[in-house]
Amino acid sequence: MFDLKVINSVLSELEEVRGIPRASIVEAIEAALATAYKKEYGKKGQIIRTTFDISSGETNFYQVKIVVDESRVIFEDEETPESEVEIAVGTEDARVIYNPEHHILLEDARKIKKDAQLDEEIIFPIESKGEYGRIAAQTAKQVIMQKIREAEKTSVVSEFGKREGEIVNGTVQRIERGNIFVDMGRATGLLPYEEQIPSERFSQGERVRAYLYR
Repeated sequence: MFDLKVINSVLSELEEVRGIPRASIVEAIEAALATAYKKEYGKKGQIIRTTFDISSGETNFYQVKIVVDESRVIFEDEETPESEVEIAVGTEDARVIYNPEHHILLEDARKIKKDAQLDEEIIFPIESKGEYGRIAAQTAKQVIMQKIREAEKTSVVSEFGKREGEIVNGTVQRIERGNIFVDMGRATGLLPYEEQIPSERFSQGERVRAYLYR
């Protein structure tokens, strides 16, 4: 399902070069996998969680239910359509509508765990769909790419943030509606029309020296 050598190599690079902890990336992958699974196969109100073993590539899915009783939920009659967990509208009642996909009654929870308490989470393993491999691999790739972009953005902001108030160099990348976009290497700077000297004219590829305002 996953190319573990590639994923581990990327995670090591992100941790060593960009300072992103491996655990935070795995956590993000697990959250994204759970979201993708629920989107494809989940029901309204379900809480889905995932564990992803970076060593073996094994992925496990779980449904979480919250322990409730009559003090926490309102029961609808059988003819009322299922809905998301909602606060009872038009009342001061703080209880929510009971959803069997989201809740489990205290008496039933204690059949599974003797000391179960209200608001506790009861976890049920759920079957992984055979065709989910492609979705999972794509999701993991998207999360890693997102983490790389976030790390790059943080790095650029940190680097140029220290240079506020300095004169910087760049090359005119493009001009749109009088605004000049300046290629500064790792970032693109914007020289607004109103900040330009009226007598100056620029063309694409021309070198620019400017004051880094923000």
